[in-house]
Amino acid sequence: MIHKNMDVWKVSLELVEKIYKTTGGFPNEEKFGLTNQMRRAAISIPSNIAEGSARFHSREFVQFLYIAMGSLSELETQLIICSRLQIIKSEPADIFADLTRIRQMLKALIRSKSAPK
Repeated sequence: MIHKNMDVWKVSLELVEKIYKTTGGFPNEEKFGLTNQMRRAAISIPSNIAEGSARFHSREFVQFLYIAMGSLSELETQLIICSRLQIIKSEPADIFADLTRIRQMLKALIRSKSAPK
């Protein structure tokens, strides 16, 4: 499966853009803290989808999808931390909606790739 044709990959790239815009306004002291962590987690999602899709076996692909799911949860946690520390005024509803959508898409893809043939 070619990753560039996958909706979950495309939506994940849009999420990366939103995270970069959101973290661009973070305090300078967070440059090597939450800003870096959140950007890395966001980038990891489409990157693992792409890498997994290039693998020969479905089992390998699924493993990379689980890694993407882990990065998604990591990013979600970091957003909650930013809200609690008031680095962002409130939890960004649009980004959380994207996280939910991507999680659902990843779960569906994992199920389809894990199903016996």
